[in-house]
Amino acid sequence: MLVSFCVIAYNEEKALDSLFKDIIAQDYPHGNIEVILVNAMSTDQTRRKMEHFSEEDHGFRRVVVLDNAKKIQAAGWNVAITASKGDIILRIDAHTMIPHDFVSKNVQCILSGENVTGGRRPNVVEEETPWKHTLLLAESSMFGSSIAPYRKGNHKTYVKSVFHGAYRKEVFEKAGLFNENLGRTEDNEMHYRIRKAGYKICFNPDIISYQNIRNSWCGMLKQKYGNGHWIGLTLGVCPGCFSIHHFVPLAFVFALILTGIIALLGNTGMLVCLCILYVIVDLLMSVLAVQRQKWYNYYLMLPLIFLSLHLAYGVGTLIGIIEMPFWVRKIKRDKNE
Repeated sequence: MLVSFCVIAYNEEKALDSLFKDIIAQDYPHGNIEVILVNAMSTDQTRRKMEHFSEEDHGFRRVVVLDNAKKIQAAGWNVAITASKGDIILRIDAHTMIPHDFVSKNVQCILSGENVTGGRRPNVVEEETPWKHTLLLAESSMFGSSIAPYRKGNHKTYVKSVFHGAYRKEVFEKAGLFNENLGRTEDNEMHYRIRKAGYKICFNPDIISYQNIRNSWCGMLKQKYGNGHWIGLTLGVCPGCFSIHHFVPLAFVFALILTGIIALLGNTGMLVCLCILYVIVDLLMSVLAVQRQKWYNYYLMLPLIFLSLHLAYGVGTLIGIIEMPFWVRKIKRDKNE
């Protein structure tokens, strides 16, 4: 089967060399792989590196470099999918590491009868320092990220969404392309439509890819806020594409606001109880996160990091919900113009 290996990137010149090495190392026959590289109008050397890779001969069926003038991720995937000629379309973020059997294991799973496949996606750091390792523990923890199966699942099963998925091309022909009005949540909405079109999404733990975490605490907070914000906005167009766990940080923020108002009215008991309960869980999850780890004093920051991530995500969702009616109205107005 011909595999279209699709990568979209914006200012990822530092990540591409490693990713290209991983693509070259794939044990699936290179003659049955086409590489589709989409540049989101980068301002660094991303496109130049893509072009250089396309000029090299590594035995691939073809290597194509395209531009995503709209810059947004959903539009980039649509550019790649439209240009793809493969029987299987495989999507990979540029900031990713993959083992040599990544393509072949996805193909094996598809050939077993599946239409959409994906696997585990552990987090890694580019540079192993005590502080970055602390951030890695926060992001890798269920308390700091989510309970999505693609993070740590160990059993083959059917799920609502996968990371770095492989799709039979017919899936997009039937379910349609990505919604270019969305950012961050385009996968959730796309996978929702794929399921509605009658396809199952297979999680296979034998398939694995690695995602680099943000390099700074500030970067992680910005990411969490953005994720939450887009969840709030996307509720206006596809409320069914999310799970309950997506709204836990929002519930926490709501609880803080409600008990805070009650405290201002003279009853501080509920706020104190909420804070005590959160601190207990926060400390417990921090201890679990550092178990069997070499000790660094930075680990003492974990409870505060967890709290900041939850607040950033929850506040982002709340603001997204507030902005959502205006955003939906703008989409409808732009569509009618």
